[in-house]
Amino acid sequence: MSRLAAVGGTEVPFMNVPMSNTVQLSTDVAERWDVDTAEQHEAAAASEPAGTSTDTGEATARRRTEEPSRGTVSLIVPARNEAANIGWVLNRIPDCVDEVILVDGESTDATLEMARATLPSLRVVPQQGPGKGSALRTGFLAAKGDYIVMIDADGSMSPREIPRYIHFLESGFDLVKGSRFTGGGGSLDITTLRRMGNRGLLALVNLMYQSTLTDLCYGFVAFNRNVLDRLDLQSSGFEIETEITVRALLAGLRVAEVPTLELPRRTGQSNLRTFRDGHRVLRTLLRERNGRPLGAAR
Repeated sequence: MSRLAAVGGTEVPFMNVPMSNTVQLSTDVAERWDVDTAEQHEAAAASEPAGTSTDTGEATARRRTEEPSRGTVSLIVPARNEAANIGWVLNRIPDCVDEVILVDGESTDATLEMARATLPSLRVVPQQGPGKGSALRTGFLAAKGDYIVMIDADGSMSPREIPRYIHFLESGFDLVKGSRFTGGGGSLDITTLRRMGNRGLLALVNLMYQSTLTDLCYGFVAFNRNVLDRLDLQSSGFEIETEITVRALLAGLRVAEVPTLELPRRTGQSNLRTFRDGHRVLRTLLRERNGRPLGAAR
């Protein structure tokens, strides 16, 4: 058991998985990380001797009635031409998610057909404006849940991690962000250049805002819907991930980091451009610090 430090000096108990965050993790480790909880329960049940049981139907029903009601969860998935990846993502959405919104960036492949075939209940919302930031803001406005989670459509983030984000929101935090560089986190995808850039920008944020964050440029984030107006998000590009974090710090919100594993994009090419998007992140930091309106990045 280790303790996870949250911004503002609060420390929250968290059980880390046995994983290093200082080296590239093997594909075998990634596969073990992504084991479905249901599969684990089935394996445990299969190992019990015949004729024995650890629970009864009455006990299960009683626990369900005694469980406190939780907030509803909306999952925002921005996607543009992710037909080869979107099925993998949607197939791994946990039961705690009540609403899935796919924000379509004018896909020209079979993204929408694949998404609807995989998850008929999802809502498709047309993206308003260009860029990832515009897509996310479109989804945020359409969301109806008490908690909003944002995740990429390329398979680099496992939806099976979502319950840990919701746990911290239910525990009173306003915003929960994934970290690849805290204990139990890691990356199978980050390059040396991106790691150095993230480290430099992160150091600047921690210096400017007297925070103790361990990761910055990563977009697996969940937050309480009622803070959306206080964040007043305006970014149109990848820098929206930084804008969310910085504005949460400026607003004095309770922010927690949880370990996450960044997986390689399953297929296709990333739209991220290291130098271009790094410059936009830096510009966002400086403008937010100076208190000037950000506006849509070009």
